[in-house]
Amino acid sequence: MRLTRAGEYAVRCMLFLSARGTGVVCARREIAQEMDIPDQFLGKIAQQLARAGLIEIVQGARGGFRLLVSPAEVTLLDVVEAVIGEIFLNDCLMRPESCNRSNACAVHSVWYKARQQLRRTLQEASFASLLHENSCMSSGILESTAAGTRDGRRPVL
Repeated sequence: MRLTRAGEYAVRCMLFLSARGTGVVCARREIAQEMDIPDQFLGKIAQQLARAGLIEIVQGARGGFRLLVSPAEVTLLDVVEAVIGEIFLNDCLMRPESCNRSNACAVHSVWYKARQQLRRTLQEASFASLLHENSCMSSGILESTAAGTRDGRRPVL
């Protein structure tokens, strides 16, 4: 299994918004530039994240995206599945009727176990915990988080 580009960009977007904090409106152009996400692609990803209830798209001159859920409550699994759909490693797991051997197939149980472990690992990774890792966030984004946001409000983590 390989994470799609849309899934990767969604994670980057959510990392940025999580660093700024719940309820803070961030300009789409700023997110795209800071996180190396093509602007048009970011718009499509944001629609999927908004449908999942993770962010709000704010229209207008001062618009952008606003995180609706605390970074401590949002997981990698939430974001990835909001964009790519529920994770399945094989068609026989997604559509058992597609395989007439699934009841007696030893590989089926391995696919199932691997899927469960992957989903559990992604579920355990909250965006709040990822921010503490400082993994792929630029130092400028993390510094602005530590100092508070541009409007003077401290982000809520």
